[in-house]
Amino acid sequence: MVYVHLAYGFEELEALTVVDLLRRVEVPVQLVSVAGEKMVKGAHGIGVEADVLFEEADYNECQMIVLPGGLPGTFGLRDHEGLCAKITEFAEAGKKISAICAAPLVLGKLGVLEEKKATIYPGMEEHLAGAQPAQGRVVKDENIITSQGPGTAMDFALAIVEEFCGAQVAEDLRKDLILK
Repeated sequence: MVYVHLAYGFEELEALTVVDLLRRVEVPVQLVSVAGEKMVKGAHGIGVEADVLFEEADYNECQMIVLPGGLPGTFGLRDHEGLCAKITEFAEAGKKISAICAAPLVLGKLGVLEEKKATIYPGMEEHLAGAQPAQGRVVKDENIITSQGPGTAMDFALAIVEEFCGAQVAEDLRKDLILK
């Protein structure tokens, strides 16, 4: 199970692209609200209904935590104590974590990027505390995948697909979606 986390003001393109691509290849994925209610409005006013509230989510079943960016959504993720505890727990156990756009700043704040290569929305590199900033559209270092922003959402989602299904499935999906 992959958990994609939603806070008020999340970047809709980044969150929903991950969900869409994972469901296309039958990887179980759920939207998890940290906003206290299932209906969460994104940065562009699009309301999305989460599958579960954070308090209902079973992190024993979760194989990857996904953090979409967007503002102020990223700050909602950063300030959610329960989610931050789970991210720290996942990092310490070497479990999979991914973040896109501004959201890698949450990982920087928690110290889980120490000595790892990571990327973030251009101009926000100072928030990658302890990381080795990298400029790639998607950067994978061990158990952590980071990406730069809305324009890299497909590449980010495909990297997550590859993590669960392998390179061939990700490449076949890329071709089906007519991505270069």
